Amino acid sequence: MKYIKDYKEGDRIADIYLCKHKQSAVTKNGKPYDNVILQDKTGTLDAKIWDPHSAGIEEFESLDYIEVYGDVNSFQGALQVNVKRVRHCREGEYNPADYLPVSSKNIDEMKTELLHFIESIQNRYLKTLLQELFVNDEKFIKAFTQSSAAKTVHHGFVGGLLEHTLSVTKLCDFYCTQYPLLNRDLLLSAAICHDIGKTRELSLFPQNDYTDDGQFLGHIVIGVEMVGEKIRLIKDFPDILASELKHCIISHHGEYEFGSPKKPAIMEAVALNFADNTDAKMQTFTELLNGTTENGWLGFNRLFESNVMKTRLE
Repeated sequence: MKYIKDYKEGDRIADIYLCKHKQSAVTKNGKPYDNVILQDKTGTLDAKIWDPHSAGIEEFESLDYIEVYGDVNSFQGALQVNVKRVRHCREGEYNPADYLPVSSKNIDEMKTELLHFIESIQNRYLKTLLQELFVNDEKFIKAFTQSSAAKTVHHGFVGGLLEHTLSVTKLCDFYCTQYPLLNRDLLLSAAICHDIGKTRELSLFPQNDYTDDGQFLGHIVIGVEMVGEKIRLIKDFPDILASELKHCIISHHGEYEFGSPKKPAIMEAVALNFADNTDAKMQTFTELLNGTTENGWLGFNRLFESNVMKTRLE
């Protein structure tokens, strides 16, 4: 099969892909069409079926495997497929392992590296908390290493949550070498725990979609609840330390409009917010550039609220 990462503008597509998402819509002229997101292990590709009721389009739903025929175009700097024909595939025609996007980094190696950071924590209460989650809780560990960090935008692949968490932890560890007033144990503990709520906010692949708790509560509230559950099992865990850790998690998006119930009020919370934002934006840009073969200006990107450009290396 030809993987999504290998397509470029002007290509013809004629292969089997997972339909990650399908949604019917209507044009401004009242004509029905379908928005479809195709997926394989290398990424996703936006597709449009402009004539969903034509003879060449078989019935299918989200999470079905479909054989797609069409043309690959470029729209606002990203590739998009103009679908001509679709065939609903039967079990045995595809290997599901080809369709789950996976981190390019080794999951076991990232997990080991994260455990080394946990081992470096000196505060016995924080270290015990982290060990309860990342060493003793097998169900949580499995979910954490297999989860994505987002439904879309950045780190939306198996192992994405682990990769993002490790990157944020590394940035926070670097901050501690530059700003000695930072409490390293608190900051690294917060970095490691800041997104654990995503293990319950999003379902595992192939769905990678919001759960009921994800819709009702969101990963920040869920994460604070999960930390609170473990803290209550640790005898004499200091109240102020628990509040500082929870505050870092609650405020790690930085602003109310970005979903934080509180703005950062301590130095460690500010550092975590910057580290989280840095890694999310750099990964978002990385995935944007990896998804195009074009050089130069790529058009307006709503996430960066700017026209963006791929730097010329020559």
